[in-house]
Amino acid sequence: MIDEHDDENRPLMATHDHDHAEGRGRPNDDDGHKNTMSSTTAAHEDGSSSVTSALYHVGEAPNDGPTPRFLQDQHQEQRNGDASSSTSRGRRKWPQWVPFPVERTCMAVAGWTRGPPNAQPYRIKPLLPAVQEFPLRVVDRLLPGRRRRKWLLFLYLSVWVVAFALIKRQESIAGEIKDWGRPKSIGCGAAYFSRSNSCGLDGNDCRPFNGTALPFRCPGNCASYRVLNPRAVGDQEVVYRPLIVGGPTTDLEPESATYRGDSYICGAAVHAGIVSNTNGGCGVVKLVGRQKDFISSDRNDITSVSFDSYFPQAFQFVSVDCHSTDARFSILALSVVFSAVLGLCTSSPAAFYFPTFVGAFWTVGMATDTPSFNTISGLFSNILGKFVPAMFVGWVMYDKMGVRRTLKGLTAGVEKIVLWLGACWVGALDNYTLDFIPIQRLNGHDLAQQPGARAALAVIVIVLFFIIVYQAWCFRQEARFNKYIKVYAIFVAGIILSLILPGLNLRIHHYVLALLLLPGTSMQTRPSLLYQGLLVGLFINGIARWGFGSFLETDDALQGDAQLGTLLPKIHAPVIDWSNSTVNAQSTITFKWELPPLEDYDGISILVNDVERYRSYFDDTETPATEYTWTRNSSLGLPEYFRFGFMVGSDAGDFTKAGVWSKDGEWKEMAAGPSK
Repeated sequence: MIDEHDDENRPLMATHDHDHAEGRGRPNDDDGHKNTMSSTTAAHEDGSSSVTSALYHVGEAPNDGPTPRFLQDQHQEQRNGDASSSTSRGRRKWPQWVPFPVERTCMAVAGWTRGPPNAQPYRIKPLLPAVQEFPLRVVDRLLPGRRRRKWLLFLYLSVWVVAFALIKRQESIAGEIKDWGRPKSIGCGAAYFSRSNSCGLDGNDCRPFNGTALPFRCPGNCASYRVLNPRAVGDQEVVYRPLIVGGPTTDLEPESATYRGDSYICGAAVHAGIVSNTNGGCGVVKLVGRQKDFISSDRNDITSVSFDSYFPQAFQFVSVDCHSTDARFSILALSVVFSAVLGLCTSSPAAFYFPTFVGAFWTVGMATDTPSFNTISGLFSNILGKFVPAMFVGWVMYDKMGVRRTLKGLTAGVEKIVLWLGACWVGALDNYTLDFIPIQRLNGHDLAQQPGARAALAVIVIVLFFIIVYQAWCFRQEARFNKYIKVYAIFVAGIILSLILPGLNLRIHHYVLALLLLPGTSMQTRPSLLYQGLLVGLFINGIARWGFGSFLETDDALQGDAQLGTLLPKIHAPVIDWSNSTVNAQSTITFKWELPPLEDYDGISILVNDVERYRSYFDDTETPATEYTWTRNSSLGLPEYFRFGFMVGSDAGDFTKAGVWSKDGEWKEMAAGPSK
């Protein structure tokens, strides 16, 4: 008998028994001889099997010759590969029509986004730890118990609140002005006369025009209060600058400055030098009736607008002794110092964040960027109404949007104050710190209208792109990329949905921008400290100043006092009857217009020198009015500016641009387009 493994013990070119049967080997001399092995031979062959098994394989087909092992290994690897490929194809989660290279690339990207297997959260190691951690060690040594620290924190915050209230009270107690009484607080946008036809026919709703005076007190920074939509002044348009028409004729006599009645009172007071733009101040303004020839002048960083005709209402300032000032910078310094000391002496994120949030909110609302209110009680009520919901959102920002994670365990007190708290105050004071950016409101209308807005937005987008790329890389290093990319996918989907909703426009307020970007700062790196502090400050400023405005607004709400796009009257060439034969000769100019669709418009309004002088409703008579005649003295010696607009009810739509009836009786056609 031959053992089944004997084939492995044969030489390389040895043949099997069946080879002999087929005549492939040498025949035996003795058919009856048995091929037997002694125990010695068997033992020898067994001992060499480890060598020969590396070259031969048993189990091939009976008619095959011996196969070298390296070929057998190749065949086995091929069979294993085919089997694994078949298994992988059977386990594919992707559809069969997806090309394998695409699937492989996507799987590689998915693997990359999961981050490194040994991911660790970022932690800031303080620069000069002995210096930055010194206040914490002092507190630990002097106040080892938590209860003592809580009482000290309560006392510290109480001192902050009391000092804040005392400074604000001192500011509100303005001394009486001799012979005029106590000044009245007014906002930066306060004016006697309103735009368009809001003051009614002949301006009667904005009377008196003459003979009254008002002691007033202005806040600081009124030079930055600007017109955000075009306002007509004769044939000029004022936009993105203070509405101040007129000014002093010399630098030596600011009291002689005469301003048109629709000028901002506080801005004019700054322009005339009556009050300080930095600290505000008080004074007395008096109405001086109809005036003419309002000049343009550049004073105190404000350039006023000229107007070369007459206006029924004007005002001047009275020279008085007044010492009231705006204490906004005293309150700001108090809050900055108290929040900085608190940040240095505690590593608790809650003990630092919430007092800072509250202090910054009330500092902005009551001092640095206040809404317009005439009384302190009214202002306090307004800020309190915003504060309650803002605190809830502030807690969400802290607990759910990454502030706690960024500040937790941070012992680098100086870096926290400089990066996080410093950026927070920069954002909270954006009416000062970011005022140079030529973007007043982040919507399509303003971006198209304001010079330089699109270029500024492009720069901001580019900077944001690089910041986002770096932050995304950091999230990947912490193995949190996938979680946050899902959050921002929801944000992007919400923005896209908001853009396609009919009849509504997306408006990105300060607080909306902060809430969108804040989750991307939830890690403890130095750049994240900077970005997060800035966003928290922007949120505080947006809510304290403007409140929770809707981020979806209708066209009318978004436009405000902007041009509405209504139908403009089509005015034919006027008929002029010019007479200069006598001193008091009267000249006339007659305008004719085409009627609008009467189902859409109710009447027409005509402004002369930006004051409504004619109003007619089409249903007042059987035949709607289609013409109007204006009369003036030929010796007036001044041009007059005419604008026309249709009305819906008592509200005027857009007016035409101004046509000019010159002092010599010539008519200058109005330019195309609307005005307000």
